[in-house]
Amino acid sequence: MRLGLALGYWGRGPDPRHLELARQAEQLGYHSVWTAESWGSDAFTALTWIAAHTSRIRLGTAVAQMAARTPTATAMHALTLDHLSGGRMLLGLGLSGPQVVEGWYGRPFPASPLTLTREYVDVVRQVLRRQAPVRLDGRYHTHPYAGPDGTGMGKPFKPVTHPLRSDLPVLLGAEGPKNIAQTARIADGWLPLYWSPTRSAVYEAALAEAPPGFLVAPMAQARICDDIAEGLLPVKAMLGFYVGGMGHARRNFHAGLMARMGYAEAAERVRELFAAGLRKEAVHAVPDAFADEISLVGPRERIAERLELWRSGPVTDLLVTAPDPGTLRVLAELL
Repeated sequence: MRLGLALGYWGRGPDPRHLELARQAEQLGYHSVWTAESWGSDAFTALTWIAAHTSRIRLGTAVAQMAARTPTATAMHALTLDHLSGGRMLLGLGLSGPQVVEGWYGRPFPASPLTLTREYVDVVRQVLRRQAPVRLDGRYHTHPYAGPDGTGMGKPFKPVTHPLRSDLPVLLGAEGPKNIAQTARIADGWLPLYWSPTRSAVYEAALAEAPPGFLVAPMAQARICDDIAEGLLPVKAMLGFYVGGMGHARRNFHAGLMARMGYAEAAERVRELFAAGLRKEAVHAVPDAFADEISLVGPRERIAERLELWRSGPVTDLLVTAPDPGTLRVLAELL
């Protein structure tokens, strides 16, 4: 099991610690560093900045949102950064949810998310292979465009720039069982949002068709500390925001995932409190047990024991969000 550093997205502004954390992760032998995006900073620009200040560590997006760019634009970002970094790019993609897709990107959330994802990955693969001009007669993506409001003059292209790697890895952030199963069929890896090493059976059926070499790269907050309850507070804050605030009452993927992992009542309670504006109460309503099983929090000896659980399953890459260089160092020593 390899280690990765998950930096996420910026809050109010750039985090001055991120570049130094990425450099230290590279020095400690971490395999990868990952950036994200929501409705603020984008994933590719920050990753390019990190690429310019490192030399070996792989560079991943976890995740770049599909609604933010056409698939050809995303492929252009990926092949450009892959060239500039000497072949270190890992392209992680995610669909997001109706609130973000429609509220931020101003696009309709697809009636068939699986179809849109499949078409998106198909176009990205075509660009990276560069075997022929991109063509697709899809439900959501058509190349050339053939809609009734078009000119009819569209021409199929293949990229002017030759991609450095035709097999640049594509990973998908997926939560629902059908989405995970499709990910195992069409992508090179999966980026789980929550992963419990004690509940791997939850994903067993969905991963049944995963080929050899398929990457399973979950994210986990990590913190070396003596007070476990205090150390879990940032994990609970994250869960409160995602489960309570990153989804609509009628369609909340994060709450649904928490429910499938055995915490249905708690998920509904968190969602209700957050919707009522009681954010602090929503955070406290997240069960400590759930926050604990998807993170690595506590003294060094406890982290060492829990890492063995993570190693025992299908996880290939553990992407940690760590607040300090000391935690990064301890994890590197333990693995």
